[in-house]
Amino acid sequence: MTLDSILATAPVVPVLVIEQLGHAVPLARALVAGGLPVLEITLRTPVALDAVRAIAAEVPDAIVGVGTVTRAEQFEESKGAGARFTVSPGLTPRLLAASRYCSIPFLPGVFSPSEALAARDEGFDRLKLFPAEQAGGIGMLKALSSPIPDLAFCPTGGIGPSSFRDYLVLPNVVCVGGSWVAPTEAVKAGDWDRITRLAAEAAAARGTRESTASAV
Repeated sequence: MTLDSILATAPVVPVLVIEQLGHAVPLARALVAGGLPVLEITLRTPVALDAVRAIAAEVPDAIVGVGTVTRAEQFEESKGAGARFTVSPGLTPRLLAASRYCSIPFLPGVFSPSEALAARDEGFDRLKLFPAEQAGGIGMLKALSSPIPDLAFCPTGGIGPSSFRDYLVLPNVVCVGGSWVAPTEAVKAGDWDRITRLAAEAAAARGTRESTASAV
């Protein structure tokens, strides 16, 4: 899949910190059942890559990727685990070089207009605004849309159930990333039905986005 097709699959990309490997597959199944198949497993725990392997092997409808890629070697490690895309909070020369040798799509993070332009100079026109709220949130994205209309974003960081729809109506936002669809307490309790409900509520925002686009 291309990065465009991945980001267009659902309005919300769950950003997941998996502490226990046994949670990986049922969590992925719950999110997919709710209509959110694109999953970003962050490299913030020792079991993250094993979780990617398990989901890739056992949840065929999931489009599993790896987030929090901060070291060059993690691109190939992610691909080897079965990831179909990678995400980084930033873009450094070493990350850029490593991403060129990895055959799966890469979504780099930016924080400022200068970083966005630098990423565009390297051929990236789909970017992660991170951390979105601290970077200026909706106001920043509105400000960027006029001078840099060819860039589109997946804002992530500080976005929740009360704000994500406001991001999705922006013309330069293709989707948003967030963790609210998989609350820590629900994961620990194995409350997969609750997670499926939260995912379904988030997935329903696609209709709002499409209605706005049609009106424009």
